[in-house]
Amino acid sequence: MKKHIIIATLALASSPFFAVQAQNKPEDTEFYTPVPAVVTPGTTNGNAPSDAIILFNGKDLNEWVSVKDNGPAKWIVKDGAVTVDKSTGNIETKRKFTNYQLHIEWQIPANITGEGQARGNSGLFLASTGSGDAGYELQILNSYTNKTYTNGQAGSIYKQTTPLVNANRKPGEWQSYDVIWTAPVFNEDGSLKSPAKVTVLFNGVLIQNNFELKGPTQYIGKASYAKAHGACPIKLQAHGDKSEPISFRNIWIREL
Repeated sequence: MKKHIIIATLALASSPFFAVQAQNKPEDTEFYTPVPAVVTPGTTNGNAPSDAIILFNGKDLNEWVSVKDNGPAKWIVKDGAVTVDKSTGNIETKRKFTNYQLHIEWQIPANITGEGQARGNSGLFLASTGSGDAGYELQILNSYTNKTYTNGQAGSIYKQTTPLVNANRKPGEWQSYDVIWTAPVFNEDGSLKSPAKVTVLFNGVLIQNNFELKGPTQYIGKASYAKAHGACPIKLQAHGDKSEPISFRNIWIREL
């Protein structure tokens, strides 16, 4: 029996696989470039890291413009937050982005009124593709105790998918979205090469896991990639519902 084991062992050792393995070294699969850039994290997960672009610093809206006329954004800045002024319409970033990591905090007023889609409605447009509400919308809404269609509640990709869970806090408390956005890519002829994808953490809870978007948001009808585009601004919505306006703070982005 031992003789057979020895013969089998010798046969394996002489095989091409083991010969190759014997010639290889651990160093053959190690590499030292490129060297990742050093980034200093924020003191908490909500604080901007050292390589972030600060989109709202609590003091001014210098990084934003009005969508209506591309003039200065006119929402109300006070006490480190910016509150929607519904009479002036949507605002969007001066800068354009493709792939990014975004952090944003928002607050539904404690005295919020209304119901359904008319209760603290707003939207974070992950890529603004034109005037008005054109673009890809991550819904903002009071969904703590407020019944509406589930692909229209807070954390949904509006009219496309429901969030994995409802992670809303009570009105009056600050909430956060942490977004990883992969922009769509188009071929030279305008056809779609790869769709947009998004991962979202809502108050630290995963609610969208690398979801593939079917196209820009459509209020009526199905979404589709009807028109090619490149880098886009990020847009915040001044929704026309009659409920009390919501507020934002601590907005920063890292280009990927």
